[in-house]
Amino acid sequence: MTDLTPDIASRFARLTLGHLGRQYPYKMDLVMNGPADARPPITHNPIFHGSFDWHSCVHGWWQVMRLMRLFPAMLEAAEIRARADAMLVPDKVAGEIAWFERPNGGNASRPYGWAWLLALHHELTQHDGPWADAIEPLAHNLAGRLANHLPKLTYPIRVGTHFNSSFALTLAHRWAEERDPSLRTLIEQRARDWFMEDRDCQAWEPGGDEFLSSALCEALLMSRVLPREEFARWFGAFLPRAASGQPATLFTPALVSDRSDGKIAHLDGLNLSRAWCWRAIGARLAPHPLEAVIAPVLQAHLDASLPHVAGDYMGEHWLATYALLALGGD
Repeated sequence: MTDLTPDIASRFARLTLGHLGRQYPYKMDLVMNGPADARPPITHNPIFHGSFDWHSCVHGWWQVMRLMRLFPAMLEAAEIRARADAMLVPDKVAGEIAWFERPNGGNASRPYGWAWLLALHHELTQHDGPWADAIEPLAHNLAGRLANHLPKLTYPIRVGTHFNSSFALTLAHRWAEERDPSLRTLIEQRARDWFMEDRDCQAWEPGGDEFLSSALCEALLMSRVLPREEFARWFGAFLPRAASGQPATLFTPALVSDRSDGKIAHLDGLNLSRAWCWRAIGARLAPHPLEAVIAPVLQAHLDASLPHVAGDYMGEHWLATYALLALGGD
């Protein structure tokens, strides 16, 4: 099976460093309150103004910081550290907080970007540097917004795009485990409320622009919030034929017909994020008959999309993050 190596890490880091500060093209999540809001992204978002959109810039930072920690000897580590010293600083963080505090701005990037910001903060706490302290006020701001939002979300959002509830809560749960017991409890309760009774998932996926598996993201979240034995029972009812490779769609890589189309290119992300989910779910279930199925499924999904992390900016500005997850770098 393909593994995360120093050479792959360097390639991903170089790729992402090439777009973290690239200001255009850029897609803003902006409700304009007046003519004064018609200004360049960098004036709204002093840190996360690259990588095509706010959330991709956030998880691009997560990716390079994680690679620097996993492979501290790689040549790109010095540039990553220098950029972090210049960008992840309190005055720029204050500008990012102001972005969410502005009228009609509080829901920007909900919940996907919020969850990735929490993942970035969690990663930064594992480094010897000032960056986690700098980012912490923004992390707590968004964690508070998530805590206020979840009780009002009567139904989970199951689509395989940025609005998916399970994916966001998986990332947020890891952050909350060590920092916010009340948010951790809330996430675990919401997961139980929404998903505990789900049975025999038909996995009607993927949609034509999805980069997340609704079924596998749900299972991944439940693997994080349920005790191991309880999760095994839940999974057995949720995907009762998984060990025999059914539903087949969950075991079959998606076909990407046009990688220059930003929406269709999402399907490369689906293949990579599925690999991540299957790897983590299998580890939580082991030992389990599913183990014999997972290894070839992982490799098939990697083979389908790992060669296409670079090539067109519609995928290049974000896919390396999901490749890192898929290769076990989470």
